[in-house]
Amino acid sequence: MPDGDGRPAGAAGPEVPVGEVARPRAGIRAILGAALTTVSVLLVWVALAAPDRPARLVAPAYLRLPLEGILLLAVLLLLPPRGRRAVAVMTGVVLAALVVVRLLDLGLYAVTGHPFDLVTDWGYVGSARGLLADAVGSGWSWAIAAGAVLLVVGLLVLFPLAVVRVARAVATRPEPWRVATAALVVAWLVAAVAGPTVGTGDPVAATSTAGLVVGHVEQVEADRADRAAFARQAAVDPYQATPGADLLTALRGKDVLLVFVESYGRVALDGPATVTTPVSAALTRAQAALSRGGWSSRSALLTSSTYGGLSWLAHSTLQSGLWVDDQQRYDDLVAGDRLTLSSAFRRAGWRTASVVPSDHGPWWVGSRFYRFDAMSDADDLGYTGPSFGYADVPDEFTLARLAQRELAPGHRPVMAEVDLVSSHGPWTPLPSLVPWAEATDSSVYAGMPAGQPSAAQIWPTPARVQASYGRSIAYSLDSLVAFVENAHDDNLVLVVLGDHQPASIVSGPHSDRDVPISIISHDPSVLDRIDGWGWQDGLRPTPEAPRWRMDQFRDRFLAAYR
Repeated sequence: MPDGDGRPAGAAGPEVPVGEVARPRAGIRAILGAALTTVSVLLVWVALAAPDRPARLVAPAYLRLPLEGILLLAVLLLLPPRGRRAVAVMTGVVLAALVVVRLLDLGLYAVTGHPFDLVTDWGYVGSARGLLADAVGSGWSWAIAAGAVLLVVGLLVLFPLAVVRVARAVATRPEPWRVATAALVVAWLVAAVAGPTVGTGDPVAATSTAGLVVGHVEQVEADRADRAAFARQAAVDPYQATPGADLLTALRGKDVLLVFVESYGRVALDGPATVTTPVSAALTRAQAALSRGGWSSRSALLTSSTYGGLSWLAHSTLQSGLWVDDQQRYDDLVAGDRLTLSSAFRRAGWRTASVVPSDHGPWWVGSRFYRFDAMSDADDLGYTGPSFGYADVPDEFTLARLAQRELAPGHRPVMAEVDLVSSHGPWTPLPSLVPWAEATDSSVYAGMPAGQPSAAQIWPTPARVQASYGRSIAYSLDSLVAFVENAHDDNLVLVVLGDHQPASIVSGPHSDRDVPISIISHDPSVLDRIDGWGWQDGLRPTPEAPRWRMDQFRDRFLAAYR
């Protein structure tokens, strides 16, 4: 029977030529191929043009003409097929590595203001994960760390594939690529002669990737030379052989505390109002309270060896009298026997102690290098209350426990380094001051973090971060004053200072490295010994206050109180 169209059932319809189907499919493949090639070219371009500093991480930076990309196209055009593929794969691996280095540079610039050092800075990776855990929780920190590893693996796969794709396109249709390459060469040469720049101030005719490679290679060589120079500096110490009987004689019978207030930088004194308002109020309260109790103070500024983090570099710089501004110098320093302030006090007969509430577990540097007789970390202090971001232990609890353990009636004179860490980033949540009699009761801190914003809530808004930072510094200063008022120790001498400026989200992208320092004493003769320093009265140094490098403090202090 005929079918509905008049044809017998089962009869075939008109035959469709194969080309009618093949052409659309071929067109789709061509479009997809062109898209993949375009994406591959853009990936290579971004890898070569990407900036390595946060301030330059803006769209105009990618309008530059990277010379390295133009040379890559020329090489791919000249090479035979077999060599072309091998070069493409190797180039992709190199590009992936360069992207990783750029990401590391961006991260370290954002925190410390300097690029990643391929020799000395790998030790910071673990510290970064620990800080991340304090900010977002251990689970998320491990997830982010795993994501970072996957990102590196992905880049090592993606970029070789991208460059191979470009190489294949060059081999398939070389003529358009020759024209494009010639045009790019001319454009680059014109830009190099004319000197135009993009919005970041960088030249359009870019050689930034070559500069990045050369810079890091030169840094490796500079690290080798610096290590030798640092060893020579460390070997010269005017106090290394000084007998204990001749050290610190003007401080005999005093309890001397070296107190580092985490991230207490100059921005807390003269930064934006969101930062300075709570700090200024705390300093006013502190000055009034100390004056009522018969305490006096002198203040100045020190230039820290670090910025935004890596506090141990500043601590070792102040204690050793050597400029310790990277991990290699720190490792070399603590492996030696340089006289530190704490070991000088120990040699002179003081009991020496450290209180580092951010640490957990054994700290061989404290016993072998700093020569502390006693060391207290977060586990030793006995705090069982809630954690406050990075700070496991509130500053007031730390100081109250120090008073109980080291300043009890009849105690031997003590010198202690005390690290106050409630002002460590991410500056949320924050503890509140409690009555001094209850300060060592962990339960009084329960519930304080509740209702406070998380780091994820404040960090997208710099003004909120700055305000929280200012409140954290105010809390640390209030805690310190409560300690002085309640220790009932007129023989107390405090050296109070910041270790470094806070991260650039607070201190700004171009801030200096200055931190406040104050010496506080109930005995006027202690401050009389530093009259020649020209330090200013009170706790608030002005911009006109004397400013020393942090490594100059040790020798001047030992000379003043010898």
